[in-house]
Amino acid sequence: MNIYVLMMTIAIAFLITVLLSPFFIPFLRRLKFGQSIRDEGPQSHIKKTGTPTMGGIMIVISVTATSIIMVSKFSSGSIGYELWLLIFVLVGYGFLGFLDDFIKVAMKRNLGLTSKQKMLGQLIIALVFYFIIQYNGFATYIHIPGTAIQWELGWGYALLIIFMLVGASNAVNLTDGLDGLLAGTAAIAFGAFGILAWYGFPQSEVTIFSLAVVGALLGFLVFNAHPAKVFMGDTGSLALGGSIAAIAILTKLEIILVIIGGVFVIETLSVIIQVISFKTTGKRVFKMSPLHHHYELLGWSEWRVVTTFWLVGLIFAALGIYIEVWIV
Repeated sequence: MNIYVLMMTIAIAFLITVLLSPFFIPFLRRLKFGQSIRDEGPQSHIKKTGTPTMGGIMIVISVTATSIIMVSKFSSGSIGYELWLLIFVLVGYGFLGFLDDFIKVAMKRNLGLTSKQKMLGQLIIALVFYFIIQYNGFATYIHIPGTAIQWELGWGYALLIIFMLVGASNAVNLTDGLDGLLAGTAAIAFGAFGILAWYGFPQSEVTIFSLAVVGALLGFLVFNAHPAKVFMGDTGSLALGGSIAAIAILTKLEIILVIIGGVFVIETLSVIIQVISFKTTGKRVFKMSPLHHHYELLGWSEWRVVTTFWLVGLIFAALGIYIEVWIV
């Protein structure tokens, strides 16, 4: 698979998202699918109330269409189980997020699905994913990045998959709190996995899917960068989180996900630290969690926070690629 195919994949996904947006955003506005802002959030976000959300639908459509088109035309001629599995995770977690968003905006329940309902949905998708890869004889070992060491997990691999899919979808969801923050950091992370899937293995279907996500997110950024005209909502964030975990599993880069997805890990840790600290000592470590809100309340502009997190995400992505490709 040459560079031309890779660039075309990004370009097609970008164009589909950009062309959908002028029709889809007004449609969401007419349906009054506007974002509700939490009272306990930064007061500067109040002005974002009513901004159309559930824009993640455009990302899901763009990635699905682009992946099927490009794999059908430039891969082996037939679509293998890996792409269908990635699309299943993308659409499955996206649908779960859609239900959450719909309850928030249409039924006016600001918290959406209950934590138990969301967890059940995430677990079901993760278990289906595991049974499909097991049926296809997928290896159940993990390898230590930068070494030749492999560790066979056996049935424990099922637990790892559940932890990765559920954990990543929630971690990515936590990062979606500022205009363009998640779209930019996720584009960088998916781009890194696209490079590794193309260069290191190679896996054409995973590569195309990863780069289709990059293109869709860059197209979404045109309308999601500050000041955002649309938010992706849980429809997009859960779909992206589940998908990046699925890609890490299919490329046997389970551990490297922690590095490439370093921004998502840090955001999640900030929430965990904040909760533990407050419950045990009554004091908060951060002014607000997730971490991006802490910097907002320190006086950073939203754009400064977002671009700084993009840069950190780029450093993590480069580090992950370096460890996997150049360190033996």
